[in-house]
Amino acid sequence: MSGSFGGSSSGPKKARIEIIPLIDVIFFLLATFVLFTLSLNKIQSLPVDLPQAAPTTRSTDDDMVILQISDAGTAYWNRELISVNEIPGRLANYKSATANPRVLVTGDDKTKYGAAIHALDEVRKAGITQVSIETAARATGR
Repeated sequence: MSGSFGGSSSGPKKARIEIIPLIDVIFFLLATFVLFTLSLNKIQSLPVDLPQAAPTTRSTDDDMVILQISDAGTAYWNRELISVNEIPGRLANYKSATANPRVLVTGDDKTKYGAAIHALDEVRKAGITQVSIETAARATGR
């Protein structure tokens, strides 16, 4: 007789990992996780009142300057066509003549980003601190 049980002489059986019960356990854990997350209550938090953005109305004050930059390399000073080179001189005159200088920088629908930034730089160089930037597109010269 050989030394094995059951009469086989091939040696001891190798251990096997059965994957079917492991899949069942994974599905059970998944279902438990889904049911647990669905049963969670809404987390209580503090209400926060965020400010609402509202369109600004155009001021009827005559002391506000609307500086519009166009894509053709020109600018409009309160609807008056000027050269871009005239902007620094006009801003300096405007600041010295007005007690509370305010500038609205805007562009037409084809203005390049760099031209608008150049206009903002000129306003900053002139020392005017009350500057608004209009984000809605305007028709040229309006």
